[in-house]
Amino acid sequence: MSVSDLSSRTVLVTGATSGIGHQTARLLAERGATVLVHGRTAEEALAATDRLVTLSGVDANRLCALGADFTHLEEVEHLAARVLAEHPSLDVLVNNAGMAAPERHTVTADGNEIAFQVNFLAHYLLTHLLEPALTGGKGGRVVNVSSSLHRTGSIQWNDPQRTRRYSRLAAYAQSQLALTVFAADPRVTAVSVHPGICTTSLLPLYAHAHEGVAPAEGAAHVVRLCDPAVEIVNGAYYDREHRVAPAPAASEERTVKRLTKLADLLVGQTA
Repeated sequence: MSVSDLSSRTVLVTGATSGIGHQTARLLAERGATVLVHGRTAEEALAATDRLVTLSGVDANRLCALGADFTHLEEVEHLAARVLAEHPSLDVLVNNAGMAAPERHTVTADGNEIAFQVNFLAHYLLTHLLEPALTGGKGGRVVNVSSSLHRTGSIQWNDPQRTRRYSRLAAYAQSQLALTVFAADPRVTAVSVHPGICTTSLLPLYAHAHEGVAPAEGAAHVVRLCDPAVEIVNGAYYDREHRVAPAPAASEERTVKRLTKLADLLVGQTA
């Protein structure tokens, strides 16, 4: 694979303090991109940028640490406002931050099931708030880091918060399906990618996998899609480097519209 120089690109990577997100930030910075490194807190993000400088020799001037707790949609709004003010032209948004749904049903202060909010709604809100920056320049794109588990998911339209019947696997799969469906939103150019099963905190969700590949290997598939030299089709889904068909729901126009309506309602409570 030829590696193009990314020195003119600015990329925001959410959840960049560990795992695939951290390795994605490293690989992008090593190729010259300016990387906005997001963490749950400003302190965690700063610690992550320090590690990239000291352990990977990344130029500190290419990194910017940003904190926002995705369990609070208000913090997502503040993050977007800061990015728009400081980086009015954003080339790529990597929606990577993710969590395994907890064993017990957990609701955020915004009233949403926690995995649905952190893995999908926060990214939905962030993407739309950053839309002016992403669509202002040439070739702006969004890369959603999804999961092959989206195929096992279903969106419970009458009970998206899963208050009636809760299972952590079903909640996680629903959040990943929503993220994959969201890539087909026509307002921004976006793709979703399953980076492979990696040895991260999410590994236990893949019951059939006893071990995963190194996060850097998964990150390479994400970074490839950030490269403007790689042509993408809006709404496409990739399993590692191969474009494949996602779950049928992810390409249904009716589902895309229905999800947009639901998400607007859920994030609009605080927006």
